Amino acid sequence: MIKKFLKRKEQNYAVVNLNKNFKENSADDKFWIYCDSCKNETFRKDIEENLNVCPKCNKHYDYSARDRVALIIDENTFSEFNHDLEFKNILDFPNYEEKLYKYKNSTHENEAIIAGTGLVNKIPVVLCVMNPKFMMGSMGAIVGEELTLSIEYAIKHKLPIIIVCASGGARMQEGMVSLMQMAKTSQALSKLASEGLLYVSILTNPTTGGVTASFAMLGDLILAEPNVLVAFAGPRVIQQTIKQDLPKGFQTSEFLLEHGFVDLIINRHEMKEQLFNILTLHGYSCIKNLEKEGDLIACTEH
Repeated sequence: MIKKFLKRKEQNYAVVNLNKNFKENSADDKFWIYCDSCKNETFRKDIEENLNVCPKCNKHYDYSARDRVALIIDENTFSEFNHDLEFKNILDFPNYEEKLYKYKNSTHENEAIIAGTGLVNKIPVVLCVMNPKFMMGSMGAIVGEELTLSIEYAIKHKLPIIIVCASGGARMQEGMVSLMQMAKTSQALSKLASEGLLYVSILTNPTTGGVTASFAMLGDLILAEPNVLVAFAGPRVIQQTIKQDLPKGFQTSEFLLEHGFVDLIINRHEMKEQLFNILTLHGYSCIKNLEKEGDLIACTEH
């Protein structure tokens, strides 16, 4: 009787083994960042002042779309397009409007792209920057239209265009409409190329899906930040399709550079200067007297 009473009862709960590498969040987290690349803790302010790049190992952390505009464009010269594009939930996808409203509030942006004109060391350009914080930077009808209008503007005013890519791909809530943006943007870039104008694509983390399969890889020059994820489908999907083992790191910017899909990997600190060099080599010149020429010559006619 006593043995029966003392007998350990069967467990009705799961035992979870803690990950030894798990680091609890603490008040210190707002002051320190643990870098999973170099395994060092770094003062958060040091990383932020270093353009969100680890000063110890050069790991490039996420960088906001607005910060990228400020990084590339001369101060007080960016003029954002105001195309006033109207949103339509064409497929009546459930909760789509609510999700968009949520992202608009959290990012203070209207869509997953920022587009406009500005100067790169006094050279006028059209700049489009995708925002991965807004629905993973996914491309729907408005993003595709904004890109296309920006490309057409570059054609009209004979300007080079720079597109900073960062996206999870086509937006699933818009189905076939989002997939059509791949063809639409590609066709616009084909027209840009026929006019002899320069298109520079910059791959940042992550660049995936339909964006990779369209305008991201169509640049006259394709630049990338270090260790960027660049992919169409995930490695498991690819492996199951081709029934072969995949090389390690095959979806990184370094692998793509080695195999000829990327022209140059550039550290964030050097991006603007390298863009200026590229623009100069392609015959684009600086505005020598801004007051005489106006803000951005034709670039103010949005």
